[in-house]
Amino acid sequence: MRFAWIDLREVPRPQLQAVVDAAVHARMAGVVSADAELLGTLPPTVTRVLVPGGPTTPSAKKGDKEAKEAKDSGSSKEAKEAKSGTGIDLLLRKFTTQDELDALSAENRAASGTPAAGFIDVRDDRTLQLSCAGAMALPYTVIHFADPTKIPLEIVLAAAEPAEGKLVTVVGDLEEAAIVFDVLERGSDGILFTPRSADDVFALARLLEATTPQLELSTLTVESIRHVGLGDRVCVDTCSHFEEDEGILVGSYSSGFVLCCSETHPLPYMPTRPFRVNAGALHSYTLGPDNRTNYLSEVGSGSALLAVGADGRTRRVVVGRAKLESRPLLEIRTHAEDGRLVSLTVQDDWHVRVLGPGGKVLNVTELQTGDELLGYLAQDKRHVGLPIGEFCKEV
Repeated sequence: MRFAWIDLREVPRPQLQAVVDAAVHARMAGVVSADAELLGTLPPTVTRVLVPGGPTTPSAKKGDKEAKEAKDSGSSKEAKEAKSGTGIDLLLRKFTTQDELDALSAENRAASGTPAAGFIDVRDDRTLQLSCAGAMALPYTVIHFADPTKIPLEIVLAAAEPAEGKLVTVVGDLEEAAIVFDVLERGSDGILFTPRSADDVFALARLLEATTPQLELSTLTVESIRHVGLGDRVCVDTCSHFEEDEGILVGSYSSGFVLCCSETHPLPYMPTRPFRVNAGALHSYTLGPDNRTNYLSEVGSGSALLAVGADGRTRRVVVGRAKLESRPLLEIRTHAEDGRLVSLTVQDDWHVRVLGPGGKVLNVTELQTGDELLGYLAQDKRHVGLPIGEFCKEV
């Protein structure tokens, strides 16, 4: 499970208390500070990470007399706090050589005090290889990468695949955090982030919670199929490879959707296109992340949709492009067990497919009354794609 540590050392002093309160309220996994006294005020629900010997105030500048005095007077207190373990869960110590890494490992094996995590600044091949060794040896390894590309992170992730320890990557902003969590699909276990305000902390919490739901799919029974003439339909080309039992949810009404199959399965006269769903007429709704719908006419490059499996599993996929073309259309009307009407209008062509129970692939032109399809019944009415509790009837 991915997590985040909040670094307080560079937080503007006027924002410090608000950031601390936000970190606790948003249930951030950890807080990093050079101030042992501050960490001691935090509840044990937060991992309290001390950087020994650092400035006690995050806004202190190099050469600041007050900061130096605070550092000198506080260092002995921090050492005592760390030794006793009072209010401190981890020490974050920098290592730059193999000997320093070995000393950290030995310190943890001795288990006589507060566990130590390691910090390394990766700037070249030597420090990159050392960071890989740290990821294998330490319970937590915090890495700052000087290279703005994510290739060094990929190397560490690959090297640390069998390790039990956690990798924490320093990020500069929330956009980078989202990227770091996706590198090599696995992503960094955690991130270290310096917020400028409490708002940044809450935005990070939303990023961490951004998962896709398991959906409870329903069985729909076909009532009728009819040719409705020429209209515009949308093919959705994603940046992902669909599994054989995956597709996207599409429907004429916001209250119900049919699971439209991807072109992962073989077709006559043309190669498979496992990234594509021939989705339906442009007026149709499709379900995306965060329980929000969009018209197919709104879907385009960069849009996010839900890939849905026949067992209800979901994942976020990104649209590479949407292709709108005029084609003969077919209306499929179905009903759910509770009698709810679910309608879908698709291209009138044999190679357009929907999924039935168990992931059975069904060609739309061969559907008959009584056939069963997989679908999803939404509990909410919609306004501009958002759930809303108002009267709404769609026919």
